[in-house]
Amino acid sequence: MERNIVEMRALIARHKINDHIFAVIGLVCMMIAVIMLLAAFLDLFIDGWSRLSWKFFTSFPSRRAVDAGILSSWVGTALVMLVTMFSAVPLGIAAAVYLEEYAKKNWITDLIEINVTNLAGVPSIIYGLLALGLFVYGLGFGQSILTAGLTLALLILPIVIVSTREALRSVPSNIREAAYALGATRWQMVSDHLLPYSRGGILTGVIIGMSRAIGETAPIITIGALTFIAFLPPMPLTAEPPFVSFEWLLAPFTVLPIQMFNWVSRPDTAFLANAAAAGVVLIVMTLMMNGLAIYLRYQIRKKIKW
Repeated sequence: MERNIVEMRALIARHKINDHIFAVIGLVCMMIAVIMLLAAFLDLFIDGWSRLSWKFFTSFPSRRAVDAGILSSWVGTALVMLVTMFSAVPLGIAAAVYLEEYAKKNWITDLIEINVTNLAGVPSIIYGLLALGLFVYGLGFGQSILTAGLTLALLILPIVIVSTREALRSVPSNIREAAYALGATRWQMVSDHLLPYSRGGILTGVIIGMSRAIGETAPIITIGALTFIAFLPPMPLTAEPPFVSFEWLLAPFTVLPIQMFNWVSRPDTAFLANAAAAGVVLIVMTLMMNGLAIYLRYQIRKKIKW
């Protein structure tokens, strides 16, 4: 009996040691990743800090490096992300809710689930080729903001669907059972209980998808985004009735990654500082999106009472 107790204590001690070793290895790996990210960001900041000014944000691209700015590219990035968000998020969440709560478990849904999972790992250039044939030539949207937004929406749609389904699965089953016990319909259970409790996880998946989309270059180049553009698309809001315009959806555009690619490919090394400054802006925008997601997720989960 005593021998069994001693062996059990030794086994528990070994497991604790293994847990500590794994924790240390995980911490070291995380620190290496963080240090590499900080080093890359610091290198970009050192190379481009001289160009980070108000003029840089409010000037159009130019053939002279000292006069070039990112006005058209950051405005184009914002508008493309707007189209992407309003296209991918509602469709992705609705598809996830249907697959998780409404679809019958048969070979058709199994096939859909396998394809959705596989699409999350498809190279982004494939989505660009698909958009080139479907949106640019098939539907006649041309090389426009609408085409770019729909292309990136297709790119992040599997991410939104998978993350939303995982968030729905994380809700305890007793919440579903309690709603049904009180006479709620399936839609009332989903809309009044399931979605509110899973908002934090859904939001996290959406921001992860948007963070990936904001830095994509290959599909945007494939559909024919301009590398040099010295004008802004029409604004969505106007001073005349009906005060809303959709002309900007079919306007030519450029985005920050394309602008960086254009500057890096220039023979004049002075443009490298501009590309570094644009890279800093892109990283800061991505970090702000992720920071906002973390804050909103914390606020949402703090209000939830299980």
